[in-house]
Amino acid sequence: MIFGMSSPIPSFASRACRTAGQLRRTRIESVQINVGKLCNQACLHCHVDAGPKRTEIMDRSTLDRALELVHAAGAHTVDITGGAPELNPSFRYAVQTLRDAGRRVIDRCNLTVLFEPGQEDLAEFLARMGVEIIASLPCYSEENVTKQRGQGVYDKSIQALRALNGLGYGRDGSGLSLTLVYNPVGPHLPPPQHQLQADYKRELGTRFGLVFNQLYTITNMPIARFAHSLERDGQLDAYRQLLAEAFNPATLDGLMCRSQISVSWDGFVYDCDFNQMLDLRLGHDTPLRLGEQSADDLVQALEHRAIVVGSHCYGCTAGAGSSCGGALS
Repeated sequence: MIFGMSSPIPSFASRACRTAGQLRRTRIESVQINVGKLCNQACLHCHVDAGPKRTEIMDRSTLDRALELVHAAGAHTVDITGGAPELNPSFRYAVQTLRDAGRRVIDRCNLTVLFEPGQEDLAEFLARMGVEIIASLPCYSEENVTKQRGQGVYDKSIQALRALNGLGYGRDGSGLSLTLVYNPVGPHLPPPQHQLQADYKRELGTRFGLVFNQLYTITNMPIARFAHSLERDGQLDAYRQLLAEAFNPATLDGLMCRSQISVSWDGFVYDCDFNQMLDLRLGHDTPLRLGEQSADDLVQALEHRAIVVGSHCYGCTAGAGSSCGGALS
């Protein structure tokens, strides 16, 4: 279906409902914890508006409540994100606690954080803990990375990948998983994930001798910093239209919000990281927040609950789909 540039964008909820009924969560298999917006970078596409001057940091008591929620839900995976999550003073405490409990832990790493003061042993810590690294590298070309992330980021990212490879990350049989993440530079859908993965492996392998396990392609969401840049360039409406026109109902069953919840730095609970950044809280007039009821009661309130959706959800369902785990179809 083509709507045309002047047509209003149809309701996402109504289109999704015609295909899959009202979207609901099943059980909670994964908990994504945003431990703060502090970051050593300020990327153009960042939907979190993270940066070096942000002061929002999850404190230890809120983190402990988030870990209680993980236990109560029986979630097998905890996805730690930010900002640069490693800059939270309690990051290593969280990793150690979760790994001791047998949880799968993912670190959403921007690579350059490995060179921040006080993080000299970070890579070794992650390897020792068996943490999976999902590392953002917007492109294998220096020009595109510089456009999104600034001068010098590409070289530091390559250095970081070399260090991770040296510890075994990305190498067959090491048990240390290294995933790279691609984001389009502008208002475009990502190319096919399998094709781009082959390109990344060839280019990074040939030029730098680097290896990694897999590539995720993630569609840029038209919210926060990326939306502001699109609006400034007069491209925001066209990009939103593009996402709606590319709606793919085959992606609905695999949406991350159906088996994952997102916890903000200040303890509120959301259906996904994008809803968190738009402050689309669960609970409406009485938002669900860690510590305001028992972890067991909170899990009951979250499972099988209808998912809060909006026009931004077209970003996860356009083309091959997009999630924190890459393409969906």
